[in-house]
Amino acid sequence: MLFRRREPEGRWTRIRTALWPRRSFARSIQYFVKRVIRLTASPHAIAAGVAAGVFASWTPFLGFHFVIAAVLAFLLAGNLVASAIGTGFGNPITFPFIWGGTHKLGKFILGDRFHSGDHNINLFQHFRHGDFSQLWEPLLKPMAIGAIPPGIFCAIIFYIVTYWGVSVFQNRRKLLASRN
Repeated sequence: MLFRRREPEGRWTRIRTALWPRRSFARSIQYFVKRVIRLTASPHAIAAGVAAGVFASWTPFLGFHFVIAAVLAFLLAGNLVASAIGTGFGNPITFPFIWGGTHKLGKFILGDRFHSGDHNINLFQHFRHGDFSQLWEPLLKPMAIGAIPPGIFCAIIFYIVTYWGVSVFQNRRKLLASRN
């Protein structure tokens, strides 16, 4: 078979590659940036899509980030592919910081001023019994509320940077095409 390894990768090698890229994180980020700026849409559509994906990454609803990003991109007249790429903001490296920050900020916004008497939540037991209602109040509600301010802030920053980058790239591409 063409492009197939002689010896398949082992399980541990695949896990390591999924968590830590072979080349570098800079190369992976560069790949995503090039994928975004080369999309064929208006700068607003691409930037709105990326911003929607970044905002969706701040929400605690893991597994629904693509859906949330697609809905937001549709509402903002954004590009759906760019919204899917924008959800890459939430990854195994950033999620612990996002979840911890949104939970603390959400508790602060809701008026729970960092009680020292926080009780531990047994996630395994709640998931095993399907007790979503028991997870909502102490965990998901503060995270959902706390995700809004940093999500909007990061979405605005990513919108501005993406809009500028795509505009510059598309203008240079038009200029080079008109010269030829």
